[in-house]
Parts: sequence; C-alpha cells; structure tokens
Amino acid sequence: MSTWKPFQQMHETVPDADVIVVGGGPAGVAAALELKARGVAHVTILEREPALGGAPRHCAHSPFGMREFGRVYFGPAYARRLQRQAKDADVDIRTGHSVVELGQDGTLQVTSARGVETLKARRIVLATGAREKPRSARLLPGDRPVGVITTGTLQSYVAFHGIMPFRRPLIVGSELVSFSALLTCLTHGARPVAMIEPEPEPLARSFFRWFPRLVGVPFHCRATLVDIRGSGRVEEADIRLADGRILTVTCDGVLLTGRFTPEAALLNASPVDVAAGSDGPMIDQDGRMANAIFFAGGNVLRAVETGGWSFREGRRVGAAIADDLARDPCNAKAVPVTFADPLKLAVPTMVRPEGLDRPAFRDFQLRFTRRVQGRLSLHLDGTEVWSKSGLWLPERRVLVPIPRAAFEASQIAFHFREGN
Repeated sequence: MSTWKPFQQMHETVPDADVIVVGGGPAGVAAALELKARGVAHVTILEREPALGGAPRHCAHSPFGMREFGRVYFGPAYARRLQRQAKDADVDIRTGHSVVELGQDGTLQVTSARGVETLKARRIVLATGAREKPRSARLLPGDRPVGVITTGTLQSYVAFHGIMPFRRPLIVGSELVSFSALLTCLTHGARPVAMIEPEPEPLARSFFRWFPRLVGVPFHCRATLVDIRGSGRVEEADIRLADGRILTVTCDGVLLTGRFTPEAALLNASPVDVAAGSDGPMIDQDGRMANAIFFAGGNVLRAVETGGWSFREGRRVGAAIADDLARDPCNAKAVPVTFADPLKLAVPTMVRPEGLDRPAFRDFQLRFTRRVQGRLSLHLDGTEVWSKSGLWLPERRVLVPIPRAAFEASQIAFHFREGN
C-alpha cells in the first residue's frame, strides 16, 4: 500500500468545492450531473482541454448518446451536448486546467494559464479516461520517420485542423477503434494498404471484422509488424504473416490503433495505489479508492469502454459520492480481488465490508489477455460461489455479479482452469 504525504507547508483550508471532478469526458460529466441532480451544491470539473467532451470531440462518427439522451449523435455533437448539460446544471467548468498532484486531504495542485494554484474539495473524482499506447510503449522496431501515429492523433488532425497526415497508411490493430480509424481514413481521402492483427482473429465483434474486405483493404490476422523504414517519413514496412513469410508493403504512414491504457500520468506522479493489470486506480464497489476521499470512474479504471458505458458508470459513481457525502469517509479495510493469467484485470479491484447500500458497481468487470477455452470461477474464502465455462476472447468485457457474501468475505479470488 502507498504512504500518502500532504503537500509541504499545507495547512487546513476551507474546501473550494464539495466535489471536484478531474476530467471532462463522458464519465466525468455524468458524475457531475448526477451530483448536481442529487442536490450537491458546488461541483467543479477540471478539464485540461479547451472544452468538455473527452475523446468524442474528435470522433467523427456515430452512434453516441442513444441511452443517455434518447437520440443519436456524432462524436463532436455529443461532446457539445455534454458541455451544454454541464453548463445548464450550473457545474463550475474550468477548462485548460491540469491537475499535477493529489494531496492526502483532498487538495489538488493545478496548473492553468493563471499559473499554479491549490484547490480542495470534500471528495475528488478521477475521470481522466484512457489513451492508446504510442510507438515507444509498443517497442516497435525500425527507423524513426515521420508518420507513425495513434488513432487519437489522426482524429485530432482531421477534426481540429482539417489535415489527413498520410494517404496510404498501414493500420495496426483490430479493436473497435481500429475500424473507426479505417472509416476516418476512407472518408477523408486516404486508402490504407492493409490492416494487421497479431491475434488469431479480430478483437472487435463479428459485425465489424468484415468491413476491411468489403472496402477492399487486405486484412491479416496472426500478422506482426517487424520493421518500419523511411528516411524523412514512412516509406515501407515489413509484416510477418501467419505462415512466417515477410510481406513488404509500400506505405506513407503507420496507424497504431487500440491497446488502450488508462491515462495514469497523474497517478504515477502521486501516491496512489495502482491496480495490477489495468494500471488504473484501485477502487471498491462504490468507486472509492484506498484514500476514501478519492473516487474514480470511466476508462481510467480499465481501458477501454464506449462513451455510453463510461457515462452510465460515471453517473453511478456520482450517485455513490452523493450518498457518501452524507456520512464520514469510509476507511474500513478493503479485501483485494485476486486473479492470475490469463485474466488481465478485475474492476472493482477490492471490496469494502462497510460500503454504501447502493453500490456503484454491481458486477465485477473482467478481461482476458488472450483467447482461451476453459472454466472461470469466483471463490469467497475458498468456496466456489459462481462459475461459467466457455470460449473467452481477449479485450471482451466479462461481467460477474458481485454476491452479497463478498462484502463479508476475507478472501475474494477468481480462478481459471483451461480446457474443454
């Protein structure tokens, strides 16, 4: 467990807000809206970008907003709706504000155009979202030319600057965002030379996996990128195919998609307990972190879910915080949720016996690291209370109901036995 240290020369201050939400994407806005709807007087959102909305601001596709607002939006319009809802709810919106450090007592060190300041709240919500892993984190070989970017960078170029950075890129990945990247390319004058995925089959559901071939883009599974070449910008790339052959493609860019990770720079710079597997903050069934003043929700917990899923989760965390404000912070000792490979992560990562009557999380959310066949089971104090057998695919959401007995257990563990 981490040791929390207050800022130097910190003294007791009057809170600037009842709740400060760090991050103005779907989860953060939803938490703020729910808090205001439940009568919490002063709710502040700190957002480092110039507007609220998060990743949907540069997602020029639909659908967004069906369950939240009862209609279908494209990403930018959905982001504007989030901003409008927050403004109408009298949320204190502070864009262009970046939090650089978390303090033990609910203080935040914040930078903005005005300089560095310290803000304090009774509760803090982390909703900083997720990002795709860049080239440096993927350890890709080859030259370092211009033109190797992520989907987020591509969509920002297109949405905010009207620039398509290449004409014939190679797309790496097959998650849902990968097909969004393909669509962005095709609708803005680029024709990808191929899509590749190292797994045996696409990670997105079957509805999407036929799209590349329908639009004439070669799609290779069990294929890995082994070299990138180019003097000024990308000129060609080598792909190792499933049969071991090397395919060289002429391209002017490499588009790295998926492989999301929580936006955890703030966590790494602060004394926060980080969850194994997800690299997001550890939370209990109410969204509460190890320090009970802090909560978290959305894709900072486990990259990556849709905007709609993050909005609904943020709303539930907001409701939990509203209930929590009516009592002293819950500092009961939490029981960790344990698991092992091939499980990648579990959310929530711990369970507290003295939680709220209406927990924010009613299910454990699990992910697998790879495609496996076998039996998944949940054990409380060594006794199996739930199990299911089947084929489990990587990066697919798996939901396991949290039993009431889990709140009284001293050991909570997921087990997996491979085989038919």
